Amino acid sequence: MLHDPPKPTSPEKRIDTARLQTGALMIIAFAVVLFLLVQARFILISLATAIILFSLTSDVINFIARQRIGPLRIPNAIASIAAMVLIATALLILTSVLLAQVNTVLVTTLAYTERAPSAIASMFGWLSEDNQAAIFNAVRSIDATSYLRSAAGQASGITQATVLIILFVGFLFAERIWFDTKLESLIGDKAQALRVRKIIQSIIHRVNYYLLVKTVISGITGAMVYALALAFQLELATALGVITFVLNFIPNIGSILATGLIALVTHVQFGAPNTTLAIFVIATGIQFLNGNVIDPMLMGRALRLSSFGIILSLAFWGAVWGVPGMFLSVPIMVMLLVVCSHVPHLRPFAILLSREGLPDTEQMLNETAKRDVFQKPPKPSGGI
Repeated sequence: MLHDPPKPTSPEKRIDTARLQTGALMIIAFAVVLFLLVQARFILISLATAIILFSLTSDVINFIARQRIGPLRIPNAIASIAAMVLIATALLILTSVLLAQVNTVLVTTLAYTERAPSAIASMFGWLSEDNQAAIFNAVRSIDATSYLRSAAGQASGITQATVLIILFVGFLFAERIWFDTKLESLIGDKAQALRVRKIIQSIIHRVNYYLLVKTVISGITGAMVYALALAFQLELATALGVITFVLNFIPNIGSILATGLIALVTHVQFGAPNTTLAIFVIATGIQFLNGNVIDPMLMGRALRLSSFGIILSLAFWGAVWGVPGMFLSVPIMVMLLVVCSHVPHLRPFAILLSREGLPDTEQMLNETAKRDVFQKPPKPSGGI
């Protein structure tokens, strides 16, 4: 004899309702956070960059403070001021170089506007004449002037962001000496506060090592591309070297964009398929050697991120923060990997984010906390 299924009791109804409410609240919270990330993107991007630069200075300060002038050791305060001056100087120089190269690219692009459609259409000579004509009309219909004007406007915002980042870093320096005290008071447990501090030190070390290696590799790649462009007498040799250096900080697609850009500039300037192909092959070889051989060799275990996770992070932060989000996607993912590795409930996410499915252990956390990016024990002092 068939029986109707038992009706859920009142406690079961309450559990289902609570789960439904929790899910709805999580969706609403995610939507609110996403809205704030988009609306406050300029400030948040500047703040995130300032925090990364500030964390980088913690290793720089430890390195400077270990140096001696005769029998005297450099005081921590002087080391902090020196690191701040170095950061401000480097940011201002980098900004001026970028703005100068952007201005060069914009002026040269205007000169190339007339011959660019025919040069680009000729790259598809293996297609039919109708398809080439369609590509030519499509490229010619692009309003390059408006895009260049927009690019110039965005470039002018780099100076404002640089000043804001320097201010943020300065105020973070002012709070640095009180960080340990605030952390211990916030958590209320010395042992747990020490563990949180080790996690923060691990994040700092991993991000700093990634930035150090990436800067060296990107600098070498940019210099090689500059030499290549100079050898073929390209008008934008310096700009291509600088742009290659910058784009290589964007994982995976940055090197592809840089290689495509130098090939496009070559074809527009010379219109010779053989020359374009030669530069494309050489530039691809440079990017492959530095990005797929030397880079992984130097990174070692410092960047054990899932390739698919990097693509997802790149797509998400690129959609939320645009190009700056692409530059920050890997440091943010490194932070998430370290945090999730040492929070039991979030460890499954760390397994998904890690390359081999082996996130950090407590032993690795203790080993990382004992050294800075220069592989020496940091000088004990207040703050991180």
